[in-house]
Amino acid sequence: MIPPIEKTEDFADCLALRLAVFVDEQKVPVEEEVDDLDPVATHFIARDAEGRPVGTARIVEIDGTGKIGRVCVAREHRGTGLGAALIEACLAELRLRPHLTRAKLGAQTHAIGFYARFGFEPVGAEYLDGGIPHRDMVMPL
Repeated sequence: MIPPIEKTEDFADCLALRLAVFVDEQKVPVEEEVDDLDPVATHFIARDAEGRPVGTARIVEIDGTGKIGRVCVAREHRGTGLGAALIEACLAELRLRPHLTRAKLGAQTHAIGFYARFGFEPVGAEYLDGGIPHRDMVMPL
C-alpha cells in the first residue's frame, strides 16, 4: 500500500530522508543537497505506518515554471509506486496554480523513462548534478 502524501512544513523530516538517499546512498556532496530554494519550496512527504518519512519531493516556482525536485524514496519503499505518487502529487499541486505554464525537473538519466510516463520530455544536453548524470525534462501543465 502506498502511504498518503501530504504537503508539509516539517522540513527536518524531508531533509533527513534526502540526506539518507542523496548524500549517504548516492554520495551527493551535502553542500549541493541543501540550497536556498528549500525555504521557499512547497515540500511533500509520505510517512509509513510508524510515522517515519519514506518519500519526499519539493516544488518551486521559477519564471512561470513549476520545478519538481529532490524526489526520493526510502530504499525499502522503492518499486511500490510511491515515486509515481509523489510526482502525481507535485503535478496536482502545480495544476492548481494557473499562472504556471509548464513543469520542469532534472532527471537522473537512468530515470528518464520513468518521468516520460507522465508526459515529460527531455530538453538540452546531459549535465552532472551532484556528480550524477542528469537531463532536464519539461511538460506543459
